[in-house]
Amino acid sequence: MKLGSLKEGGRDGTLVVVSRDLSRAVRATGIAATLQQALEDWAATAPRLNALSEDLNAGTAAGAFALDVHALAAPLPRAYEFVDGSAYLPHVERVRRARGAEVPESFYVDPLMYQAVSAGFTGPRDPVNVVSEDYGIDLEAEVVIVTDDVPMAVTPEQAAEHIQLVGLVNDVSLRNLIPPELAKGFGFLQSKPRSTLSPVFVTPDELGDAWQDSKLHLPMLTHINGQWFGAPEAGVDMQFNFAQLVAHAAKTRPLSAGTLVGSGTVANEDTSLGASCFAEQRTVETLRDGKPSTPFMRFGDTVRIEMLDRAGNTVFGAIEQRIELQARP
Repeated sequence: MKLGSLKEGGRDGTLVVVSRDLSRAVRATGIAATLQQALEDWAATAPRLNALSEDLNAGTAAGAFALDVHALAAPLPRAYEFVDGSAYLPHVERVRRARGAEVPESFYVDPLMYQAVSAGFTGPRDPVNVVSEDYGIDLEAEVVIVTDDVPMAVTPEQAAEHIQLVGLVNDVSLRNLIPPELAKGFGFLQSKPRSTLSPVFVTPDELGDAWQDSKLHLPMLTHINGQWFGAPEAGVDMQFNFAQLVAHAAKTRPLSAGTLVGSGTVANEDTSLGASCFAEQRTVETLRDGKPSTPFMRFGDTVRIEMLDRAGNTVFGAIEQRIELQARP
């Protein structure tokens, strides 16, 4: 099934079940008011939501309506936790090689992960608001999963059973703010603003054989200003699958229902498949030409991120955003 949230009913939106082709939706009235509420009692709500999904796709759901993607908030407008990994080591290796650094051996056995912003996610058609172009505005096209309640110290095999939803995220980065922050030795803060989620999240069974070994085996398709930017395969060159990432996050603490876990920027060894962020593109140019030639994003630029199934149908809907100037208060 596919789930989304309307921009109504307060900060957490109103939960809707969305048809497979994303053309129609129905409010989950009487089941759960919000997606967060549904996730907190997932064993009870999931079967009821799935039955409503079957009715919707059969054309028999009462109260169904034509879906306007502009009316959608993020599926989870805010969450208790968002942790983001960096599971695609070709990206890590290239970035470090471009600055003459080796990849520590620990990176191959212990996932990279940081605590990201979860207090609010922008909707799939909302702009990316930034105060200055000098910050180095970048997208990061990633896969994200959502868990139910995860006990502390689960194994990857156990963690796989707690992955309930899959979606996409534009994990916006302000690249020129990252180096001075990391130099302090205490992680990201100002360089990682709010991220944007895909129009809908879907259950793993909805993905069919594209969901295998806790990985999503589809291309991550990105366009910038209407031009193809990249389509690396999300199921290829992923050093750590989502079960391993969830287990890593839960090593010393339980994860609350509604926790998001990101894959990190999708990247392949094969650079002909393009990139999922400007930092990757600029690194490839640096290794090839000695310096980057592609600038970061500017006000007025647009980004489109989506995944198509093997039949060419959109799976999660598209994130479509414009970079806009944020006025100072």
